[in-house]
Amino acid sequence: MIQERKRRIAVLGASGTVGRRIVDRLLAGGFEVVCQTRNAEKLAYLEGRARVAAFDPRDANRLAAFVKDTDVVIFALGIDTTRATTLFSDVTAALIPAMKKHGVARLIAITGIGAGDTRGHGGFLYDRIIFPLFARNRYRDKDRQEDLIAASGLDWTIVRPAPFTSGPASGPLEVHVQFGPETHLRRITRDEVVSFVVAQLDTDLYLRQRPFIGHA
Repeated sequence: MIQERKRRIAVLGASGTVGRRIVDRLLAGGFEVVCQTRNAEKLAYLEGRARVAAFDPRDANRLAAFVKDTDVVIFALGIDTTRATTLFSDVTAALIPAMKKHGVARLIAITGIGAGDTRGHGGFLYDRIIFPLFARNRYRDKDRQEDLIAASGLDWTIVRPAPFTSGPASGPLEVHVQFGPETHLRRITRDEVVSFVVAQLDTDLYLRQRPFIGHA
């Protein structure tokens, strides 16, 4: 009897607050996981459970080797600076040809509230204070990233979470691919984002779409 191979998922940004949760959820679900981080010590707890590769994700050669023989790439990279950046678009520009080279078609990327037409839909606190003071520069680059992904020809889904909250989830998750000026999603837990992202591995419901997710 031939045993079916486990699906192998590559997670970029695996040591971040969302990336780490994604890795744990994937392992619990029986997936094989390969993890990118800049600092392997942050993922030492995964020894014997997942493959960890420590490298700068903008390194095209390392990135190509990382995605080889994987089935899906999950882009969960984040930054902790308010300065201008090109990290997201630089990595994406290297990732797309790497995936095509090795025949990896499925990409699930997490951007967030402030990307594209979600800007101005996060509620007063986020839209008027947090975004202009702390998030504006990263979302300029996430806009560039989203444009690259949309033009890539890959089987992509771009997930745009509402602002993160540390409180408990409340009520059903709202998912919008189209919305009007009255739509505002003010909060979402990291675990809800993880659940939504991992669920995309088994559906094409949001294929080549940009679901905006959270709670009003």
